[in-house]
Amino acid sequence: MEKNPFSLQLKLNPDDFLPATDEEKESLVVMRESVGFWKDGFRRLRKNKVAMVSLFIVIIVMLFAFVVPSFYPYSYKMQIKGANNLKPMEYSVEEQERIDAGEKVFPHIFGTDKMGRDYAIRVMMGSRISLLVGIVAAAIILLIGSVYGSVAAFAGGWVDLVMMRIVDIIYTIPDILLIILLSFALKDPLAKLSQVPGFGWMSVMGENLISIFVVFALLYWVGMARMVRSQVLMLKESEYVTAARALGAKSGRIIKKHLLTNCIGTLIVTTTLQIPSSIFTESFLSFLGLGVAVPMPSLGSLASDAINGLNTNPHQLFIPAIVISLIILSFNLLGDGLRDAFDPKLKN
Repeated sequence: MEKNPFSLQLKLNPDDFLPATDEEKESLVVMRESVGFWKDGFRRLRKNKVAMVSLFIVIIVMLFAFVVPSFYPYSYKMQIKGANNLKPMEYSVEEQERIDAGEKVFPHIFGTDKMGRDYAIRVMMGSRISLLVGIVAAAIILLIGSVYGSVAAFAGGWVDLVMMRIVDIIYTIPDILLIILLSFALKDPLAKLSQVPGFGWMSVMGENLISIFVVFALLYWVGMARMVRSQVLMLKESEYVTAARALGAKSGRIIKKHLLTNCIGTLIVTTTLQIPSSIFTESFLSFLGLGVAVPMPSLGSLASDAINGLNTNPHQLFIPAIVISLIILSFNLLGDGLRDAFDPKLKN
């Protein structure tokens, strides 16, 4: 019986309802590896060539600052007689005589300074100080800023209002003036404390550098606090936070286990971007004479000492300036790459 062409009934083929074979099922399955937040983020980071090159440069600089000085033949405070203001790869008269006599003398790769100290090891130690300041300062800022911002956002109401007005007031305090005042105020107490067994490292760092850490702890965490507050304000109304409250979890546990944990990607990115800012601040203060105690060098103090001999020994200024620029640029590009990799809003 032929079907009416004007009928609305569908013409069904019984063969279309047969069970699919195993081959047909496999052809329809699209397998994809299950990845977590961290694995996905690092996979995206590896695709960013600029960020990977920056990470490689950061690792090289860290090896240059922390590993090489341990077996380098010269010390940062060792003065070589007759080797004042040598050019890169030059030798003093005495060293040249030793070479002529068949003795092996390690070259001064970056030359020497006006006091006959090998400049390469001083650049290495200066890079170590700058990196330590950047990393320690970023850790201080992360700790204080994340706790302060999360508590303000989670509490809300008048607590949030008061805490953020305090942040606004701190923004108005001049940091350079505070560092100068603290360096004088902490001079005598730190000198006495450095004589106590176990605190001798304070005399090496000097009151200026410790005052820089104190200022970072007092002032520079406000940006981190504001960023964490904005993130927690968005997350605290989430379902898992409501469920944790219903189960009787305390506020401290909710902040630690749920809110800050879900902000970890943003915290890492912000902390990475804070490191070059801290390094620049330390270098700037050391350039003004407010950095580490003599004879310990930093990149800023090396550049400051080289200003007077710019016409005769320009390399003594250019080398630490290039290292500072390289460190800051590498950390900034690495921070941008981490932001692109771990920020969910930027995912394709």
